[in-house]
Order: sequence, then C-alpha cells, then structure tokens
Amino acid sequence: MLKSMLRSPAGKSYLFPFLLISSLYLLWGCAHGMLDVLNKHFQGCFDMTKAESGFVQFSTYIAYFLMGIPAGLLLNKVGYKRGIFTGLMLFALGAFAFVPAAYANSPVPFLIALFVLACGLCIIETGAHPYATILGPPEAAAQRINVAAAFNGVGWIVGPLIGGTLIFGAEAGDAMATARPYILVGSIVLLVAVTLFFVRLPEIVPPADEVATTRKRTDADTIPIISIWKRRSFVIAVVAQFCYVAAQTGIFSFFINYVMELYPSLTSLQASRMLGLGGMGLFFIGRLTSSLFMKWMKAEKLLLLFALLASICMVLVIMSMGMLSLIALCASMYFMSMMFPTIFALGVHGLGAQTKRASSYIVMGVGGGAVSPILMGLLGESNMALGFFVPLMCFLVILFYGWQEVKTRRLR
Repeated sequence: MLKSMLRSPAGKSYLFPFLLISSLYLLWGCAHGMLDVLNKHFQGCFDMTKAESGFVQFSTYIAYFLMGIPAGLLLNKVGYKRGIFTGLMLFALGAFAFVPAAYANSPVPFLIALFVLACGLCIIETGAHPYATILGPPEAAAQRINVAAAFNGVGWIVGPLIGGTLIFGAEAGDAMATARPYILVGSIVLLVAVTLFFVRLPEIVPPADEVATTRKRTDADTIPIISIWKRRSFVIAVVAQFCYVAAQTGIFSFFINYVMELYPSLTSLQASRMLGLGGMGLFFIGRLTSSLFMKWMKAEKLLLLFALLASICMVLVIMSMGMLSLIALCASMYFMSMMFPTIFALGVHGLGAQTKRASSYIVMGVGGGAVSPILMGLLGESNMALGFFVPLMCFLVILFYGWQEVKTRRLR
C-alpha cells in the first residue's frame, strides 16, 4: 500500500524522500512533547501559576503565527530542501541555547530559546506538510500525510519520556537538568541536517493540470482568478487548524496537572510517564490506524466522527469521574491524532500552484497553541477540570468543519 502511495505519474518511487521527511515529523513531535514536561517543571522550579506556565507554550506557538508567512516566502524563494535545512539549523540553535539558559535564575532565557527553536519548527512544518501531500498520487494525499504523521506520534511519546526522566529524575539543584534533553535532541537535529545537505531531495512541482485549476486563459494572457481567501474550504481549514492546535496543546500541557489532581498520590515523574506511554501511545496508534480507516471511510467523514467522539471525551473529563475521566482524557488523544494532517490535506486540496502559500497560512493556525494554555490555566487554577472547557469548544468547531466538508464534497 505504501509503495502505491509514493509513485510519481512516471512510475518513480518517492520512498526515500518520504522517509527523510517523515523523520522530521518525529523530531518536531519530540520537541513538542517535551514542552508538556517543561510546563509542569516550571510551575515548581520558578514558582509559576498554571496560567504563567502557559507561557512555555505561548513562546513556542506564537513563533508559528509570526513565522508562518515568512516561512512560506522562504520556501517559495529557495525551495523545499534549502528551506527545511534552514529550519533545522534554527531548531538546533534554539535547542543548544538551553545550555546558557540553564545557568540563569529566570524562565525568560528558556522562553527565548524556545521561540528560536519554534521558528525553525515553523519553517520545517511549512515545507514538510505540502511536500508529503505531493509525493505521490493526489487521491492518496490524506493517507500519505497521516502515515508521515505517525512518525510524529512516536516523537510525542519519546518527548515526555526523555524530558520526564532527565528533568524530573535529576537531583535537586542540578542546573543542567532542564538543558540535557534539548542537548540530545539538538545533536540529532544536526545529524539530520547534515544528511539532508548531502542527499539529493527532488523539488516536486504540481502537475500542469493541477496548476491550471488556479488560473484562467484569456485572449491576452493567463491570469490568476481565484484567491485562496475565496475558497471556503481553505478559510475554514485555517480556523479549524487554529482550534485543533489550541485543543491539542491545552490537553497535552495540563495532562500532568489534571491527573495529579485526580490522583493526588501520583508524582510528577509517574504522571509524565502516564502521559508518554498512555496518552501519547494512543495518539501514536491513532496516527497509524487513521490512514487505514481512510481506505474505507473518506477523510472528511472520519474527521467528523472523531471530532464528535473527542467532544464527548472532553465532557467526561470536565465531570471528573475518576477512572472514567482518565480513560476519556487518554481516548481524546486517540481521536485528535488524525485531525492536524487531515485538516491540512483537506485545506490545501486542489490549490495547485498556491499550495505553498496556503500551507504557510494553515501552519500559522498553530498559533492557537499560544492561547489555550493560558486560558486553561486561568480557568483551571483551582480546579483543572474546568480548564478543559477550552478544548471542548475547539472540538465543536472542528466538528462543524468536518460536517461542512462532508456536505460540500457530497454536492461536487
């Protein structure tokens, strides 16, 4: 099945480029997964409230919002390979900046380092997502990006495990504890960047007939006639992606807090392992199985179904019903796992030559992750369960988007 999804019209295999791009999904998943450990760690290390610790995510996800358009312009100017290489170098620079930050008695240097790191991630994601969608037949784009996103799920598992073990497992007063997981990840990023530099990565261009869908031939010239902002599916996809990342970031950020309030006897290290092996494990399984489900159910219908189930899970989480709520919290990670790549694939479908530019705007939607942790921290300062009203509202917006896509595609 994978081979058929990675064939060019001329029969050329895109397997190796796809695997290299998929490794990037793993790396940024690991980086994001470690944020959730930092969130809880900073609450104790710097005596921060839940809302204040939300600035860990804010400093990361605001970079996506600010860098979205510049990242798209960069990719248009230098191409996928050089653009992604630039992103990897910024990723590594931000990771290694944790070393001097570890010796400052303030969270600010860490937040600056996270911002630099996230600028690199934004460039990488802006290039990797559309690249994954066009490495093969257009009809398999949603499946292909979900397979690549499965690697991202592995990173989300590994991130909390590495971060939790090296940070929560360190001795008290160890200044380098916070920096060690980032030194490890930064070193791997440099290795991937060197590999990318010396490997020939094909610069894929949309087929001529796909480019033609965005342009119209007149007697005088060929001119663009349809702005991406007049495409309803794309516009709602940007909003849905903003809401998805807001929901995902909020749930991941306060998973540890919620579980420790639900079961006060748990330690931070135990809760971080529960996040990594339980919640993120289901997230990873969801990334794997969703691409299989799409063989029998169209992507937009699966998105509609999973958004409904995730909304039900959030209601159970808010009700704080012990083990049932814990199961619902973990299950929500399974249902949300396919949302980002599916919304992305649906949003850029049929945009042809406008794909890179549209990609930058959809990636800007990741800025939703800058808002939700602060809102959830404010709502859940005394009772974390109340903070989960934020992801509930977000899943309802995605439910609406899925319903719109099902209705629209049925009429085509």
